[in-house]
Amino acid sequence: MGWVWTVALRGYALSGPVMMLLYPLYASIMAIESPYKEDDQQWLTYWVLYSLVSLVEMAGGRVIAWIPFYSTIKLLIASWLVLPQFRGGIILYEKFVRPYLNAATGMTDQKLTDGQRKWLGSISPEAQASVAAYIKENGAGAFDHLMKLATQDIKEEKVEEKKEHDGSSSDSD
Repeated sequence: MGWVWTVALRGYALSGPVMMLLYPLYASIMAIESPYKEDDQQWLTYWVLYSLVSLVEMAGGRVIAWIPFYSTIKLLIASWLVLPQFRGGIILYEKFVRPYLNAATGMTDQKLTDGQRKWLGSISPEAQASVAAYIKENGAGAFDHLMKLATQDIKEEKVEEKKEHDGSSSDSD
């Protein structure tokens, strides 16, 4: 009976690293290779939360060592975060992390389209902060209207340039 107990303890000791590191590593690689954005969000969220827990453990390791069944509780919570059936990482992030992040950065809770996300990624952090302040002050609708006007002006300028270019090349013929 002693060998069963030994195998059970060793299995339990391996379950933490497998559940908290190996499976998320594998799933993250698969998410990178997949064309879907949802799985990317799941695993990026997991790694953000895992990093946060690791930092808290480093800072409060001596206190955490006194919490009974801490490693078991941590394994259960990590399982809830990791297993795709529960989507715990996304739930935790959207309920707790995102509101504080939005308050700190001034960004709104609106969902961005891929085009908006790409555009925001192409401008400087200072410009992003200005956009966030404008949206906060005037609303997302006003910003969308402003962007439509700007893109319309750019399209009109391109059409005029093309006309001028086509007109000057036909005059020289």
